[in-house]
Amino acid sequence: MSAKDQTQQQQQHGGSSSYSSSAGTGTSSMETLGTQDVIDGDHYEEEPEAEPIWGRLFPVGSAFTSLDLIQEEYRFGRDSKADYSFDSPAIKKSMYFQAYSKNHFRIFREKVSDSCYNVFLEDTSSNGTFLNGDKVGKHKKQLLRNNDEVALAMKKNKAFVFMDMNANEDMSLPEELRRKYTLSRFLGKGACGEVRLAFTKGTCHKFAVKIVSKKVFTIGGRNQRALDPERIFGEVQIMKGLKHPCIIKIEDVIDTEDTLYIVLELVEGGELFDRVVSLGRFTEPVAKLLFYQMLVAVKYLHEQGITHRDLKPENVLLGSDEMETIIKVTDFGLSKFVGENSLMKTLCGTPSYLAPEVLRTAGMGGYTKAVDCWSLGVILFVW
Repeated sequence: MSAKDQTQQQQQHGGSSSYSSSAGTGTSSMETLGTQDVIDGDHYEEEPEAEPIWGRLFPVGSAFTSLDLIQEEYRFGRDSKADYSFDSPAIKKSMYFQAYSKNHFRIFREKVSDSCYNVFLEDTSSNGTFLNGDKVGKHKKQLLRNNDEVALAMKKNKAFVFMDMNANEDMSLPEELRRKYTLSRFLGKGACGEVRLAFTKGTCHKFAVKIVSKKVFTIGGRNQRALDPERIFGEVQIMKGLKHPCIIKIEDVIDTEDTLYIVLELVEGGELFDRVVSLGRFTEPVAKLLFYQMLVAVKYLHEQGITHRDLKPENVLLGSDEMETIIKVTDFGLSKFVGENSLMKTLCGTPSYLAPEVLRTAGMGGYTKAVDCWSLGVILFVW
């Protein structure tokens, strides 16, 4: 009896134990069953390995989506045959859509050595492609570096941020932050720290991360707060629980021994300070709209038991470039994490908007939430 016949006979009788001997032969069933196993195994194919991602475009403009860069070249534009076509309903609704070219720009890389590439952006548009605010120029190319920002048609129409996947991740950042977010370009810097653009891992949702060095908030070389994890956790929950349309939303707080990382909603209209400087003054209707929003925002903070203490145009963000826009009050509640006295000592270095009692006590207390009302009055006066 052949091995095939033996196998069929075993299957017809319900399949005897694979370790039992076949009748009339000296061959075990283990040996006869192996033939079919080998035949079936010939049909298995290994799944092809995914091609490595050498770069990623994170969307800055709300109409755009992220793109993993695997090919050697990508073309962008209104052409339906482009690798990244500007044909989505969201992009078509944009006021800039008609200014986009069929072939607007391309990104490609050139090999320098076995493991090294240079990445370039070439402008192929009629109305311009901007890299970090500078126009590239038609049929000209620029080296594309990690965290470079791409804008289309106008430099304020930001579309993407390029991330070089071969760039080393900043290992100085806490592991919890690196696990949740990809940190990108710098957005600004103030007395309390710097702000960076960030994207959530996987979903690419945009946030701003304020990085506050606690060395700024020291007196005599010592931080003035007790590093109590339970207290910090409680304060984080309070701050994350604040919900008001004119208050910046705090998504997360990551507290380390030396640095505080505050993850905030991203507001892209810039600071009120810059708007005042560029315009000189607001019209009365616009000033009334913006100031009313500031009043209701501060009223909400006071109702939650929070005194801002550092109200000024730099700490008021605008929702858009439009004149009539929503505002967002930011930089409140820092004293909860770095200590009341150390924070006020730092803020006294820029006293323009601080109430007299704050300056008189050198930030050591003896004042109420009325100090915010003084600051609001100064802001209204400079408009």
